[in-house]
Amino acid sequence: MIHSANHLREKGEVKVGGHQASSASMASLLTALYCHVLRPEDRVAVKPHASPVFHAIQYLMGNQNRDKLENFRGFGGAQSYPSRTKDIDDVDFSTGSVGLGVAVTAFASMVQDYIAARPWAQKRPLGRMIALVGDAELDEGNVYECLQEGWKHDLRNTWWVIDYNRQSLDGVVREGLWQRIEAIFKAFGWDVVIAKYGALQKAAFGEPGGSRLKDWIDACPNQLYAALTFQGGAAWRRRLLDEIGDRRDVAALIERRSDAELAELMNDLGGHCLETLTEVFDSVDHDRPTVFLAYTIKGWGTPLAGHKDNHAGLMTTSQMADFQAAMQVAPGTEWDPFSTIVDSHSVKAFLADVPFFEAGPRRFKAERIATEGPVQLQDRVLSTQAGFGKILDALAKTHTALAARIVTTAPDVTVSTNLGPWVNRRGLFARDARADTFRDERVPSAQKWHFSPEGQHIELGIAEMNLFLLLAACGLSHSLFGERLLPVGAVYDPFISRGLDALNYACYQDARFMIIGTPSGITLASEGGAHQSIATPLIGISQDGLASFEPAFLDELAIIMDWSFDYMQRDGDGQPDERTWLRDETGGSVYLRLTTRPLEQPAPRSDPRFRQGVIDGGYWLKPPGPNADVVLVYQGCIAPEVIAAAGLLGESRREIGVLAVTSADRLNAGWTAAQRARRRGVNRASGHVETLLAGLPSHCTLVTVTDGHPAGLAWLGAVHGHRTLPLGVEHFGQTGTVQDLYRHYGIDKAGIVRTISGLTRGAAVSELLLFP
Repeated sequence: MIHSANHLREKGEVKVGGHQASSASMASLLTALYCHVLRPEDRVAVKPHASPVFHAIQYLMGNQNRDKLENFRGFGGAQSYPSRTKDIDDVDFSTGSVGLGVAVTAFASMVQDYIAARPWAQKRPLGRMIALVGDAELDEGNVYECLQEGWKHDLRNTWWVIDYNRQSLDGVVREGLWQRIEAIFKAFGWDVVIAKYGALQKAAFGEPGGSRLKDWIDACPNQLYAALTFQGGAAWRRRLLDEIGDRRDVAALIERRSDAELAELMNDLGGHCLETLTEVFDSVDHDRPTVFLAYTIKGWGTPLAGHKDNHAGLMTTSQMADFQAAMQVAPGTEWDPFSTIVDSHSVKAFLADVPFFEAGPRRFKAERIATEGPVQLQDRVLSTQAGFGKILDALAKTHTALAARIVTTAPDVTVSTNLGPWVNRRGLFARDARADTFRDERVPSAQKWHFSPEGQHIELGIAEMNLFLLLAACGLSHSLFGERLLPVGAVYDPFISRGLDALNYACYQDARFMIIGTPSGITLASEGGAHQSIATPLIGISQDGLASFEPAFLDELAIIMDWSFDYMQRDGDGQPDERTWLRDETGGSVYLRLTTRPLEQPAPRSDPRFRQGVIDGGYWLKPPGPNADVVLVYQGCIAPEVIAAAGLLGESRREIGVLAVTSADRLNAGWTAAQRARRRGVNRASGHVETLLAGLPSHCTLVTVTDGHPAGLAWLGAVHGHRTLPLGVEHFGQTGTVQDLYRHYGIDKAGIVRTISGLTRGAAVSELLLFP
């Protein structure tokens, strides 16, 4: 890489050969971008396998240290895949091997346009959102879902640079892929720029016989080109002379070169040539989305170049020694950034003036937006999904900074997840205003679908991967673009699993957003398995960076949403709150599992302890007596069945308690964090759930009930060693009414009572009471 930078320094007199041919295969691409093309406002998602070159560039520029480089892939060292949260150098987007880092750049560009249209946003130059893409990554479906969404939203300022080495992890890609790539991108309005030949090849094509050589290269199958690359100059000579050497001018072109020179010529593809790369990058003078197809050789410059097994290959000690000698790196100087450069002073001066790095680190900070307190809803019977819509509608009526920073989105389920009232008041976003034709034609509709630059809802097609990638981009706006957004996405709860990979990716980047999963459980009973979810509470518990809640009642929901808008903005140092042992000041994203099932609401509750319990994850709806032999524990909309069952059991078991869980996730996290603290000698550490259950007698049985997988609450018995009977839904797909299904799975009032009567000591409840 340092040699590549040296070549750029020489004012366009790019030398292709020698040391550059020994560089890693992505060195030229990254050098051309970071040392020539990029500006501070640009953002880059670096191809995972290019991370060593990325870290090397950051090391040269003082953004990475030697200890972490020497410990590459080790504990605490530089990451094998660039990571915003784990690496110390200037990573814009975390990347993995599944195309997510590619697609997120398109959504980041949309978010940049959204922010640019806000009256409260500071005016900054628009950057290009750039992804370095492996050609095998184009097998991933989320790439094409993203292309379609980008076309819908007039995508701009997006570059994808495809490392077209024609090899995947285990083999060689099929012939003609480049033609399919070109056709697909053009169909979605992208410009396609192909960088196939390097300067050496283009010069050779101008020699007598050069056109025949070019035709042979264009017709050569991918597998053969890779195999000959691995075999080297002598193999190239034999094949070329055998197939096109019957022409004297072609034979002379070949014979003028030694085996090493011939191999260098045949390996000089456009993606390795700085002259070619800078020319094609500089040729783009517009903001249309552009894809660059850069031909490269996998493992270029190493003894493993071209071999189909090189993904898992390792150089031998002797091969590494030969490679080091070819690079002219003296033993003991491997970590000296300029050990092979004679005129290091001029190279350092060149690097000091590289525009991308001139301003230093490019991560922004944004001020926190104050929340207004929970929205008070007066409805006596309502579902949490409808309550969510009413809370957003109430916020939409205000002129607060909080309301101005909220941006909502949904994958074609805006109305059916109760985002409609918010959208009616705040509008849909588009760079250019679009008329509401139904309204203009006087067609009655409850929805005001008016698109404009002022809109605060981004409507997506029905692809959940796109939803979570957009939430990731919105949720990084404070860091990428210096402006705070409070993104809220809504999706049918079972379809969280469709976008789970992108959800995990968003959380891994520490993006901040609120995701509403609704309807949930088996409450949309008549639609069967297509709209029933049972595993999502377990996802909420297990997903790092995501605080999961499942409120039953509207007052709980209002408290949680108000807290969430603040929590999404926090960026503290991670010290635990010794009351709960949760690291709440670090902040994070939030998942609310809601329902369409209307519930009768309790009398107004304003006790500060109640509010705190809702946020901490649970509170006693009915405190147990000192000799309680049964405690009922519930989470979510199963509350009426549990409360009714407790009432029946209370006739004979008067000390029975009812524990309302609003977040099994936070109860579990606080418990495990307190255990870790006690292992470190902090004996006073106690999680909130430990405090809640501390007074229960040892003979007490916990009966947990949820409209989800029973394992979501089953772990509660391990907190203090209480026997636990977990009830829930382990199978899905039945149709019927909610009561039909609850009865089928034994989580209706009668089923809960029968479980307790049959499996615990104490008086049984009469069947006459179960079915009055």
